[in-house]
Amino acid sequence: MKVCYRSVIVPNPGTPGVGKITLGKELASRSGLNYINVGDLGNEIQLFECYDDEYDFPILDEDRVIDELENQMKKGGVIVDYRGCDFFPDYWFYTVFVWRTDNSILYKRFEMAYNEKKLQDNIQCENFQVIYEEVTASYSEVVCQLLSSNPEDIENKINHILKWIEQ
Repeated sequence: MKVCYRSVIVPNPGTPGVGKITLGKELASRSGLNYINVGDLGNEIQLFECYDDEYDFPILDEDRVIDELENQMKKGGVIVDYRGCDFFPDYWFYTVFVWRTDNSILYKRFEMAYNEKKLQDNIQCENFQVIYEEVTASYSEVVCQLLSSNPEDIENKINHILKWIEQ
């Protein structure tokens, strides 16, 4: 038997730059759910195990993240925002929304912020649906993929998710 803490992982997982933070914060604001950005939490209380110099990115200590979030997740009503989620216990969530967008949009967002290797790897990750495949393998029964390429799509997806939350 699975225990569900009645939380939602929204909109992440997803490739960097697809709009996860924007969507997550907006959903929290409109729904009254609590929003947790796992990357920010890791920075605030130093939940890292190492640093990846090649990608200029800290690597989270996943066990410490789970320990830190466990009590909040037990209360329920949480939107968890992180680029991946395969390490979170599946009983934490009712659903997992994977946020995706067109690569031409991602490329424009990445080219000013990332080195060439990180840019290409992230674009390939989105092309091959790496995050979506990982999420589906971990949470196959509760995954919903959301595609967005413009502001109207974002608003439509927010309204769709809010209706789902209400039910």
